[in-house]
Amino acid sequence: MSNTIELKNTALSAKHIELGAKMTPFAGYNMPVVYTNIIEEHQAVRNNVGVFDVSHMGEFIVRGKGALELLQLVTSNDVSKLEIGDIQYSCIPNHNGGIIDDLLVYRLSEENCSKGERAYMLVVNASNIEKDWEWIAEHNKFDTHLINISERTGLLAVQGPNAVAALQELTDVDLSEIKYYNFVKGDFAGLSNVIISATGYTGSGGFELYVNNDQMPTLWERLFSVGKKHGLVPVGLGARDTLRLEMGFCLYGNDIDDNTSPLEAGLSWITKLNKGTFNSSEIFASQKEAGITKKLVAFKLEDRRVPRHDYEIQDEAGKNIGKVTSGTMSPTLSYPIGMGYVEKSLAKTGNTIYINTGKKALKAEIVKLPFYKK
Repeated sequence: MSNTIELKNTALSAKHIELGAKMTPFAGYNMPVVYTNIIEEHQAVRNNVGVFDVSHMGEFIVRGKGALELLQLVTSNDVSKLEIGDIQYSCIPNHNGGIIDDLLVYRLSEENCSKGERAYMLVVNASNIEKDWEWIAEHNKFDTHLINISERTGLLAVQGPNAVAALQELTDVDLSEIKYYNFVKGDFAGLSNVIISATGYTGSGGFELYVNNDQMPTLWERLFSVGKKHGLVPVGLGARDTLRLEMGFCLYGNDIDDNTSPLEAGLSWITKLNKGTFNSSEIFASQKEAGITKKLVAFKLEDRRVPRHDYEIQDEAGKNIGKVTSGTMSPTLSYPIGMGYVEKSLAKTGNTIYINTGKKALKAEIVKLPFYKK
């Protein structure tokens, strides 16, 4: 009897394999990690434009008269501030002050809603789809309908400073008018009702395109038929990770998880204690008043070796003061960078810390985020 878990494919997995991508299991999906090499793909996004297949992400529709109340309870940010077309970064706290997931909240049009109803789309991490769905459903004591559209929704992220130039020919929507953390729904590449949003996980600008899975091959082909002359290239998850780390964006499972508080992770700005009671709000209020004991910091190394997840962070005397959560050799800066939690009293910018590789303690300096500045 085999214990092998069968991986899911996106609508484009065969296309990635055809293009020679190195595929890897990620969050239960067969995903492209790299096509050529990570540095090349990273630089393509930083300096020009690249496209990621991120169809493994989860999407939920939350609709009804109690939709706002439900989201105010289960997310940390203030959803009442959203106008139609707005997007909000937020997190889902558990009951113990930890983070179940971080997510995006889209406020949708009310054209298909009954009077008094609101509609939202939540975009969650692939590894947490089931966990998030069960948690939100468990807390749905309101007049609210939940629909899990993850399995039928495809998502491409077109990222880079030349994203507008590469995409504009495919739509009558003025892409340059879509503000950061806003979205529109319109015709794109001959497809109708495409959600075109401007959030991104790279720090280099660009758009996300949400379509039905059966439309993904058409969208991909039309993107490249127009975008190729602008230098559009496919990019894998390897460069997605180096790009997000240069910006200091948290990765769920590494930098935040069920045992980290958003205040510890530097996410107090999405934790709105004045909006009213929500899950763990009393814990976060206590942390704000009493102060946190550990803090997520960014650091750069003098050595050429890369800091790895779970390496111990030490002070000058060799005492363990924390752990590395993320690390890489920065393709843009050409030196190793990382993030990790350290004791709050030692988390000051400019402080020297040491990363214990097991064989050697590497000297590092705590720095301000982001690592990469345009």
